[in-house]
Amino acid sequence: MKYTLGLLALAGTALSHAHHDDTEVVPEHLREELLKKWDQEWTFSGIASFAHLKTVKCLIEPDERYDIAVIGAPFDTAVSYRPGARFGPRAIRAASARQMAGTGYNTRAGINPYSSWATVKDCGDIPIIPFDNSVAERQMYEAFLELGSRPPITPADSKYGTKGISSGKAKLVTLGGDHSVALPALRALYQIYQKPITVLHFDAHLDTWNPVRYSAYWTSEQSAFNHGSFFHKASREGLICNSTSAHAGLRTRLTGVTDSDYTNPGPEQGFMRIHADDIDDLGPMGIVDKIIERIGLDSEQPVYLSVDIDVLDPATAPGTGTPEPGGWTTREFIRIMRGIEKLNIVGADIVEVSPSYDNKGETTALAAAQVAFEIITSMVKAGAGEELGGWYGRTEEKIETSAKEGEARKEGKDEL
Repeated sequence: MKYTLGLLALAGTALSHAHHDDTEVVPEHLREELLKKWDQEWTFSGIASFAHLKTVKCLIEPDERYDIAVIGAPFDTAVSYRPGARFGPRAIRAASARQMAGTGYNTRAGINPYSSWATVKDCGDIPIIPFDNSVAERQMYEAFLELGSRPPITPADSKYGTKGISSGKAKLVTLGGDHSVALPALRALYQIYQKPITVLHFDAHLDTWNPVRYSAYWTSEQSAFNHGSFFHKASREGLICNSTSAHAGLRTRLTGVTDSDYTNPGPEQGFMRIHADDIDDLGPMGIVDKIIERIGLDSEQPVYLSVDIDVLDPATAPGTGTPEPGGWTTREFIRIMRGIEKLNIVGADIVEVSPSYDNKGETTALAAAQVAFEIITSMVKAGAGEELGGWYGRTEEKIETSAKEGEARKEGKDEL
């Protein structure tokens, strides 16, 4: 009896599919009505993609194209302290829920990055194996190379899109994951651009440690791949442009009884160092000026932006694996991020978000989602094909006029 019912159920399913196949195409007027009624979403509804973007498993869709791809790297088996960053991409996507194409206008930049020339997609996660870091390292490299090598939707000869060395190339924004994901990303960028990459590194820690810092006795080739030594490896492999790269937000302790971590010779010492305390003397825009002076605005030199969320103080961003007190506030860091929008950023990551250590308000994930928004905004604004003005849409002429009006008002008050 059960067998007969099973056959009837299968037959019913087949009949329903056959009937569906014979159905006429939905009339255009009916489709338009359905779109008017249902083609909308609230910030708290829908599938948890980044900023409600279209989500596609791009790694299994070789014909999928985009100008900017958001890709998750759920990997944390190279950490030296607290694990948990494998859940970072999921947390950042959930925290980005209030970002939508319909409500994504960035007032400081004068552009909505999700409703402009660029096609931005959420390409899902790299299925990174948690059992073997050598395999994981290779998976990430091959994924970044595959996704970063695809031609973008916007061609090189278009009015839109960044010009110079990154013209006609897609860009990736990676949601980590621990910070070691930057090494395979740099290897992929080196292959794509065929030259050393400038790195702008926001972090409490150097991440240029020689691997023997962790153990001089128990060593192996794979032990050198960790979230504190990846820039050491990248520099030794010639992936990083040592004359233009910079650390910012540093406040870590060093090894031993001297500052030899700063002075030992080696290619990994090519970074300029900006400490967290420097903001007290320079202010956010002073930090920006130092960064721009170091890196420059060369359209032929690719810049990789790597953001460890522990650059923020754990008072506001506790959800990270290696927290260090004394960091920047979220407001200060976002101000710095907004000040570097003219850098030639060809790729970026936001890493070390560990939601199990976050607070009830999920302030770490929220900060990471906002950083991603600022990065994507800057990438899109750089290819807008026109000058959109500076802070809050103000052009240089408007700023100059505003300053003159302010001076006139001040003089009038002085006379009274």
